[in-house]
Amino acid sequence: MADAVGSDLTLLLKAATFSAGRHRNQRRKGIDASPYINHPLEVAYILANVGGVMDATTLVAAILHDTIEDTSTSPEELEKLFGRNVQLLVAEVTDDKSLDKAERKRLQIEHTPALSTAAKQIKLGDKICNIRDVVENPPADWSPQRRCGYLDWAEGVVAGCRGANGPLERLCDQVLQEGREALAREASTTR
Repeated sequence: MADAVGSDLTLLLKAATFSAGRHRNQRRKGIDASPYINHPLEVAYILANVGGVMDATTLVAAILHDTIEDTSTSPEELEKLFGRNVQLLVAEVTDDKSLDKAERKRLQIEHTPALSTAAKQIKLGDKICNIRDVVENPPADWSPQRRCGYLDWAEGVVAGCRGANGPLERLCDQVLQEGREALAREASTTR
């Protein structure tokens, strides 16, 4: 048992180090331009702390979930370093960047119900973090209407995750509700 726990922790730290290196020159889009690595680490933390996810493959994939999509990392490289199961899980939550943004967003809603439970949990954690960022630390050029549109779209993605993890779903619902309330207050004060 101790060997399995030790190897899981080693793999998690390896994933965090790898992801930090790949995202080292990237910043989040929010006004504070926080280091990108904060995002995948937060997703993994939410999965473990709120969702009770203790599966190392899922947590490693959460830490690596944007590496194929947003860095020069290839699926083959992830498989070599972290194993086939991690690579397949990251691939499940990776958008095809050759498609335009509207198509990628449409496909996320369409494909999410067919994802594995682990991929749905990563999607939930990702949406929780992104919704919070859009509400609390949005890109400077995002209007309240665009931010509300993001929440509506995220809710569509989350609908396809239902049944994957009750605590994560409840937190996501709470974050969506609080986000809508905050954006409504913000809109009423700017009128």
